[in-house]
Amino acid sequence: MTMVRAASWLGIPDGHPRGLASLPYGSFTDHAQPARRRVGVAIGDRVLDLSAAAERLLPGRAADFASGTLDAFLAAGSSAWAQVRAALTAWLSQDHYREAVEDLLVPAHGVTMHLPFTVADYVDFYASEQHATNVGRIFRPDGEPLTPNWRHLPIGYHGRSGTIVVSGTPVRRPCGQFLPEGRSQPGYGPSARLDFEAELGFVVGVPSALGEPVPAARFAEHVFGVCLVNDWSARDIQRWESAPLGPFLGKSFATSVSPWVLPLAALEHARVRPPSLGTDLVSYLADTGDWGLDIQFEIRLNGHVVSRPPFATMYWSPAQMLAHLTVNGASLRTGDLFASGTVSGPDPGQYGSLLELAWAGRRPLALPDGTARAWLEDCDEVAISASAAGPDGARVGLGEVRGQVVPALAPGPR
Repeated sequence: MTMVRAASWLGIPDGHPRGLASLPYGSFTDHAQPARRRVGVAIGDRVLDLSAAAERLLPGRAADFASGTLDAFLAAGSSAWAQVRAALTAWLSQDHYREAVEDLLVPAHGVTMHLPFTVADYVDFYASEQHATNVGRIFRPDGEPLTPNWRHLPIGYHGRSGTIVVSGTPVRRPCGQFLPEGRSQPGYGPSARLDFEAELGFVVGVPSALGEPVPAARFAEHVFGVCLVNDWSARDIQRWESAPLGPFLGKSFATSVSPWVLPLAALEHARVRPPSLGTDLVSYLADTGDWGLDIQFEIRLNGHVVSRPPFATMYWSPAQMLAHLTVNGASLRTGDLFASGTVSGPDPGQYGSLLELAWAGRRPLALPDGTARAWLEDCDEVAISASAAGPDGARVGLGEVRGQVVPALAPGPR
């Protein structure tokens, strides 16, 4: 069935990444009410105050937005998500709603964005075959790049939800232990190998019962939407600590997320078949539907585009990640966030981390301003943006996650 795109009385140009096909949700304050957080919906270059609009036009759902965060709305479930999206589309496209909502639109440049939901648990996967292969070639040049289990299950680690921060929050260079080259004893101090990782995050709405796995086919019943993630990584700390249990302090100091959560409903036109579905998989990972996603990332370092990773090449889909996350009976909670792991494509201009772009510092990345980076330096700013395939060939914007590195605090005694 051909979808007809509705036009908005706001006069948003065709092809705008924040048109009616998008409608992401966030939490904001503005100069008029700086102490009161409200739920907003991005439309064009404005933000609709959904907390106020729901009180006025959809009172049965007003309580879902009263707190100024998405927490209650996430827990309300798929029927509520669909009801509110349909109402928003009507309010912003039908002229007879204009008078009722026009005064609730504020300029996007005048708002301050906050973490949109309370993060419960955080899990980070390792779902890109290209990224995992590159990492294997860097650290195991004489061996098989992928570990024997990699193509059989989505590998991940349990991260730290308390250090997830909204886009724009400065990222302090962490201190920790690492093993200097040519040394047998560890050193301690600021990380010298700070990195970024471009990822896609998935926000859980509806919880599940402890002991009951969630089948991949129920992915859209539990996951509300997506956000952009930068999983900052201290590679020297990470490498020293990772044997035998994996990432810990090299990851937990900060993870940045975009302020807008795009609902899955906005990604229907972006769905593609993930590469793993053409392989021999254990049953709970095999019957997952086409939940690969045609999303194009762009990474800028100090304003310079350094990579454009494609999410469509990701080996494991988010439905498979969710099924694996819960197959042992682990329960979901409202506000759980699980991320894809670094998004990398097959070409060097599609790598999603500086580890790959500069090949662990051996081939420093040249920037257009004449500088080069083996690893991130203090004051460097990383901005990750993305767009997805939308209706009628349009693109749906996912916004941006941005963060600037600030110097480490003076380390204490070794």
